[in-house]
Amino acid sequence: MITKLLGAEIPLPTTTGAATSFTEASAVRLVNTDTNVHIVSVVETQGGTGIGSMTMPGGSVEIITKVASHCVFSDSATVKGSKVGFTN
Repeated sequence: MITKLLGAEIPLPTTTGAATSFTEASAVRLVNTDTNVHIVSVVETQGGTGIGSMTMPGGSVEIITKVASHCVFSDSATVKGSKVGFTN
């Protein structure tokens, strides 16, 4: 798999009210730059209804897919994300 970068990497917001859609991204690459475990959550809109959440171990990398309008936040700004796509 080849990951196509579509935006700058930013620290995830730490509250649902500040959650970001990563400019309407349908795929987001996440990295937990901390050694501690952190929670990443997806909500329908900023401050909206929760869709789901996951635990990210320290040093882990995940690519999540989501509805473009859904927003992402974490319990720590040490989790960073960027809008990505896939190519071959």
